[in-house]
Amino acid sequence: MTTTTTPAAPQARQAPLNSRSRVITASLVGTTIEFYDFYAYATAAALVFPVLFFPTGNDTTSLLASFGVFGAAMVARPIGAVVFGHFGDKFGRKGTLVASLLTMGIATFVIGLLPTHNEIGAWAALLLLICRLAQGFALGGEWSGAALVATENAPEGKRALYGTFPQLGAPIGFIIANALFLVINFGLPGEDGAASEAFLSWGWRIPFLFSAVMVIIGLWVRLKLVESDAFQKAERRGDIKKAPIGFVFQKHWRRLILGTFIMLATYVLFYLMTSFALSFSTTPADADTPGLGFGRTDFVLMQIIGVVFFGIFTLISGPLADAIGRRRLLIWVTSAIIVFGVIYTVFLTPRDSEMFTGALVQAFLVFGFLLMGLSFGPMGALLPELFPTNVRYTGSAVSYNVSSILGAALAPIIAVWLWDLGNGSPWLVGLYLAGAGVLTLVALALSSETKDTDIDAE
Repeated sequence: MTTTTTPAAPQARQAPLNSRSRVITASLVGTTIEFYDFYAYATAAALVFPVLFFPTGNDTTSLLASFGVFGAAMVARPIGAVVFGHFGDKFGRKGTLVASLLTMGIATFVIGLLPTHNEIGAWAALLLLICRLAQGFALGGEWSGAALVATENAPEGKRALYGTFPQLGAPIGFIIANALFLVINFGLPGEDGAASEAFLSWGWRIPFLFSAVMVIIGLWVRLKLVESDAFQKAERRGDIKKAPIGFVFQKHWRRLILGTFIMLATYVLFYLMTSFALSFSTTPADADTPGLGFGRTDFVLMQIIGVVFFGIFTLISGPLADAIGRRRLLIWVTSAIIVFGVIYTVFLTPRDSEMFTGALVQAFLVFGFLLMGLSFGPMGALLPELFPTNVRYTGSAVSYNVSSILGAALAPIIAVWLWDLGNGSPWLVGLYLAGAGVLTLVALALSSETKDTDIDAE
């Protein structure tokens, strides 16, 4: 008697551990708060913090001091990257993301409660610095954790698309923060709310206090997350490292360097299009270091229009990067950023016609933010793909946040200095952006395509 066996039925595809809506929300909410915080502080740093916390008697010195504290937070980010990366790679993504978001939320909320220089003197600047360092520390682990939630839970062939979800936090955070500032401006007495007595007294605090609402929502979503399949597989293989930071520097130092410089031009462009552009465009033409003389409210509205293109092209970049590869797309976009830097002054030189000047500046914002979306979008997939699962949190976090020092902490300070050195013309600022683009282009040329990387591999 013989027996026959029938082939086993193919096993049904395992349902994802985290639903698509949960992945999108959990990866998006933290970076939205991160960039909301940046825009809130950047706007306040340009408009009110020089007066409230750094009244030196010289406008340029006060502005540099305000941006200096802003940059100090970037210095703290790599420390946060090491700490949160260690816990994220050793104990899992979920708890680490909750901790980073809670730390960031508390620090942002406290800024809205700080006394000013008129009340406690130099202690006010010190307390602001401490809060900014706490924010930077928390943000060191925020972005990479959000990017890992998106990419490690992405369907096959859609990692770059899913990687754009945390990147969308940048334009969404900008719109929320600046829309709130505009509402405050219109709601407070005076010709320009940003310069009114009420805004200087208490109005500037509202955006920082409002961040608590978004933090609560973010915590609720993240507490519902399940660890990614990639991390669980690494645990089952016994791949978890006792000291991820030491391992990544020992075995993957080249990838750390490449990741840092691949991100450089994106960071420099981002900060020049936001904090520097706001300062330059709203400074009167007859100032010691002249600008374009736009009203603050008018220019913020122009920026919001540009940021809409930022969001649209961030989403567009995902399918493009999935189709043609992250490296190829970024080489083309970075080349365009270099050209944009070279022709910077074409857009930002005052013309005889105010309407023509306004049209050129709006074109500058649209084109710059468009490039920002195409450049920033693929980073959510590319940086995590550079590293294996057991050091992915640490590696991507260190690359992203060391780049924040080179391209973000220094960018506003260097830009203001170059603006002053150029006697009011931003042509040197444009060359600075082009130089950053060249360094990124070299890093891309030395790197390999990560599109087909097996994200679950050892």
